[in-house]
Amino acid sequence: MSNNCKETHKMSEFFQAPPKLGNQYDDDRALRSYLEWKLPQDMLADIKSDLHQMGERTITDIYQLGQAAESTSPQHIPYDPWGKRIDEIKVSTGWIELDRISAEEKLIAIAYERKHGALSRVYQFAKIYLFHPSSAIYTCPLAMTDGAARVIELFGDENLKQRAFVHLTSSDPQQFWTSGQWMTERTGGSDVSGTTTIAKPDGLQFRLYGDKWFTSATTSQMAMTLARIEGAPEGSKGLSLFYLELRNQDGVLNGLRINRLKNKLGTHALPTAELTLNGTTARLVGGPGEGVKKISALFNITRIYNAVSAVGYMRRAIALARDYATKRKVFGRLLSEHGLHLETLAELQVEFTAAFHLVFHTIELLGKQETNVATESELKVLRLLTPLIKLYTAKQAIKVVSEALEAFGGAGYIEDTALPQLLRNTQVLSIWEGTTNVLSLDALRAIRKENAAEYLLQDIEERLIKVNIPELSLSQEKTANAVTKLKQYMDSLIKMSDEEQNIAARHFAFSMVQTYASSLLLEHAQWSLQRGNDPLPLITAVRWCARDLTQLLNPAGAYQNESRMLALDRLL
Repeated sequence: MSNNCKETHKMSEFFQAPPKLGNQYDDDRALRSYLEWKLPQDMLADIKSDLHQMGERTITDIYQLGQAAESTSPQHIPYDPWGKRIDEIKVSTGWIELDRISAEEKLIAIAYERKHGALSRVYQFAKIYLFHPSSAIYTCPLAMTDGAARVIELFGDENLKQRAFVHLTSSDPQQFWTSGQWMTERTGGSDVSGTTTIAKPDGLQFRLYGDKWFTSATTSQMAMTLARIEGAPEGSKGLSLFYLELRNQDGVLNGLRINRLKNKLGTHALPTAELTLNGTTARLVGGPGEGVKKISALFNITRIYNAVSAVGYMRRAIALARDYATKRKVFGRLLSEHGLHLETLAELQVEFTAAFHLVFHTIELLGKQETNVATESELKVLRLLTPLIKLYTAKQAIKVVSEALEAFGGAGYIEDTALPQLLRNTQVLSIWEGTTNVLSLDALRAIRKENAAEYLLQDIEERLIKVNIPELSLSQEKTANAVTKLKQYMDSLIKMSDEEQNIAARHFAFSMVQTYASSLLLEHAQWSLQRGNDPLPLITAVRWCARDLTQLLNPAGAYQNESRMLALDRLL
């Protein structure tokens, strides 16, 4: 062949460098600043090395185990080779190792040892916040485990505390138990009043009969569930709370049949099953008919876990996008040199920081409640903040993680990068533990029955009074104006029908929680300015307060009919 026919093609040698995470404690300015602000120096000195170690593990072994678990979905094995029904759920070795690490890292035990009093919850959730984004959502069984431990601590008899509580709060992997939470049936999700599972007395225990439509962490050793004792009235008032163990001492399932595992959008490592209870032995926790009231202690814990998971995913997505911006060149410049891209990342950081302070302030109040040092006002604020932070941070997280994935262009849509799993897993957070609308109605109940909003708004006002630095005066004034609007709106609620209040509940919830976040950011900004070492809290607070904090709705007159026509896309 002549040289004229030969062509030399120079192949591209370029390969895009992927994002890389540093130590997730050391790199988290929001977390470190918050802990320096809130914790006594001796406590911070005591826990700092542990948090640093967790920050390192979440980018090394915990991250690798989480990815291994994500890549190997649980498998349901209904029969053994000889046809005997066994209903085994096989999970990955990564999932098993994450269980061991959870015990060794004392992710539950810290809260119940209470070495640091009311602040023990802050320490515990700081570790969970770091652990969560790398853990393939092992925080789901941990949430239910923590909730079950709290229920048993409050309402369990001595026998149950010796049998289960010691396992739930153990730091020994050989002794550590996790718990399931079996509420959902085919008749409804968040509405448990239609529960059809029946509890039949059998000596000192009960036998349960019925179906559970969603049961997460079905490989746990125990579960808490609702059932209706034979002859109890219909509705939620007839429900009782029960404790059960999944297997007997021989490893045989306790009157349970696993019908199938759910095929889900995300949370692929987490076994979620449909179950039939056919004579499952169980023990009553609390009195008959007190199930919904008693299990609220569990929901309070799991909803806070949900919110911590939301801020954890926000932080992880932003950290990846921020690092990528220093490596990816577009139009001849790094992304970090493009003003528009920086503006996008800045907005995400403000959203995350507001969510972070909402969640960890609620954790502070939880710790005070559990150690009996909370004031009446703090208890009322905690009652209202718990559904508010759950509903709000879940929606924020979906928005932030989706935007962060867009910062990667096409790579954000490729499964091999492990970026899409962030969005798939985040999407569940607005559904777990009550949807946005359900929790908006729960917040409304707290306002109607417990006057919780009055305490929350008073708490904001008391915080604003302490903000006296000139750089924050305009933002303080905007927040005070938002409080005035919320008070005026509460006066108008009295004139609304119950249905009108329900329709407006979501807008009201968002307005309250955004205004509350404003007061927290202002308080933190003042502390930071007084220390004189970090201007970012000031910038964050000012930008947050510049937005419209209240978007209130008055669904009176023709508004409801117009919404009905729009929703159903037809004339009425």
